[in-house]
Amino acid sequence: MPPVQKFLIFAGAALLIAGILWPVLSKLGLGRLPGDIAIEREGFSFYFPLTTMILLSIVLTAIFRLLGK
Repeated sequence: MPPVQKFLIFAGAALLIAGILWPVLSKLGLGRLPGDIAIEREGFSFYFPLTTMILLSIVLTAIFRLLGK
């Protein structure tokens, strides 16, 4: 099986699992960590989950490195 197909299957499975576990994951506080940028004004809101993205990047990098070897 070509590597692109393996990646797409893995990515689809990961999204499916994340969707099923979303109620549990939302209770963990991801998306509202210190360092996430949230600006709310009248008629305008902006949210940039900086810390959450860094944390997820570290976790996913570790997982991919473990699976790659």
